[in-house]
Amino acid sequence: QLHLVESGGGLVQPGGSLRLSCAASEFPLSRYDIGWFRQAPGKEREGVSCIGWRDYKTNSANSVRGRFTISIDNIKNTVYLQMNSLKPEDTAVYYCAANLSPTPGICVIDKGRYGYWGQGTQVTVSS
Repeated sequence: QLHLVESGGGLVQPGGSLRLSCAASEFPLSRYDIGWFRQAPGKEREGVSCIGWRDYKTNSANSVRGRFTISIDNIKNTVYLQMNSLKPEDTAVYYCAANLSPTPGICVIDKGRYGYWGQGTQVTVSS
């Protein structure tokens, strides 16, 4: 069973930056598509960004493209989400998730494809 643990959330001012981490200990994350999702109060969980296994191709939602960057550190077995130029509308609980996809390539940030989820970390963007 894959257990994912997120960290790095917090309170930041608009225009600021945060780096979220998603770590696992049992299995190498490099064998999974890893996605970041977020859920704001009263809204559905939405896809933010993902990184595909083996080739590490990335995909991002239009709302964060150019501001958020996803990456993987195989030595630390950790996936990061670097978030820059944060806006109040980025406020949400952020979750990382893993999909054991049989085919490497472009990942899809569709929450229905991901079977393993972390507990979430709160990101609040406010002055």
